[in-house]
Amino acid sequence: MSLPPSRPPAAPEVISNARLPRWLLAPDWPVQGHTPSLARIELAAGRVARVLPMTAATPVAQGDWDVQGAPVLPGFVDAHTHLDKAFILPRMGAAKPGLLGAIDAVISDRAHWTHADLRARAEKGLQWAWQAGTTHMRTHIDWWDPQTPPLAWQVMTELAAEWRGRVHLEQVALIKLAPFQNADDALRLTRSVAETGPHALLGGFVHSSNWDAAALRNLVLAAQAVDLDLDLHVDEELNPDAQGLAFVAGLLRKIGFGGRVVCGHNCALAAQDEARVQATLEAVARAPITLISLPITNLLLQDAVTGRTPRLRGLTLVKEARAHGIPLLFASDNVQDPFCRAGSLDPLEAMQAGALTGQLDSPFDLWSDALCRSDWLLRHPLARPTLEGASADLVVFHDSDAHAWPSRSAARSVLRQGHLLASD
Repeated sequence: MSLPPSRPPAAPEVISNARLPRWLLAPDWPVQGHTPSLARIELAAGRVARVLPMTAATPVAQGDWDVQGAPVLPGFVDAHTHLDKAFILPRMGAAKPGLLGAIDAVISDRAHWTHADLRARAEKGLQWAWQAGTTHMRTHIDWWDPQTPPLAWQVMTELAAEWRGRVHLEQVALIKLAPFQNADDALRLTRSVAETGPHALLGGFVHSSNWDAAALRNLVLAAQAVDLDLDLHVDEELNPDAQGLAFVAGLLRKIGFGGRVVCGHNCALAAQDEARVQATLEAVARAPITLISLPITNLLLQDAVTGRTPRLRGLTLVKEARAHGIPLLFASDNVQDPFCRAGSLDPLEAMQAGALTGQLDSPFDLWSDALCRSDWLLRHPLARPTLEGASADLVVFHDSDAHAWPSRSAARSVLRQGHLLASD
């Protein structure tokens, strides 16, 4: 992380001439031409005290940090990662192409998953996320034995406590559907997850290769009974007959599910006909569902065949979801493992891939909320987000501008509770 030519104060009291995205501004925020007026952000006691529009009469005091129109965002939420798998690629051989081949490769690598190995790799990922500007991270953890929590579950619980106050780390039990075939077993397993604490969620792998409607129903009903939120891998495939997302949306509404459900991937939407897509998205919009798009991993894994250029995109239908008013986030997913050879746990990389492959207009003003809205993971998302009163966790993209963003976004200044994060 580099700093702008004139180093900002270690703990600025005012950030002047900041370019904030339209989704973060009040409806009556002044506009100059077609562009929102720049902002003056006042900080106090580690929080954002006030946000005011800059005008011709607004002075820039000597002690202000004048960012000269640089884009500024709140801290990031990286809502779908896999810290238990991160950084294992260098010690692995070639894997078969595609999702199922990557799963087999990871199963083979589990022999190396000691407490020290898991902790070292996960801590590396958390440090990278901290430097990038992430304040909220959710990691999925492979849970293959329904009787015994995996070692990685314990490691992430330890790290969640140690990183409290820096990165809010949540953990999701990623479980195949088979252990939920019996309703009593499903309830027992769900209670085991819930005992970890409020940062733990129940997850599931919902795919046509293991499709079991009764087991998925038991999973959802068990979460309802234990009052546990859900975070599911759903339809991570380009099979037009995949039905996970539509089934979940319909079931949640039918039983009146009281929690929040996050559905990641949803690639099959891109392979389905328009009538089916519209019906599914209308059902999702009526349910307590947030969608997660994982552009980098899905572009690498979907339609993957050795020696052949992929013809189909793995990106889910982000524009259509947004048009239906469905909360949607971009996230990093896998990093340097068989599922994804790239990645650095910087959510901006996911935004860059999504903006290009999804042909997204005005990414900063209209889509940057897909990196910042941690409330979309909560049961009752905010009607309108605001900086005022929030922790002064801010990211300043001093080498970019609102038109070029997310290009030239690697160099940035990160504020944590109003204090500049030192560069390494």
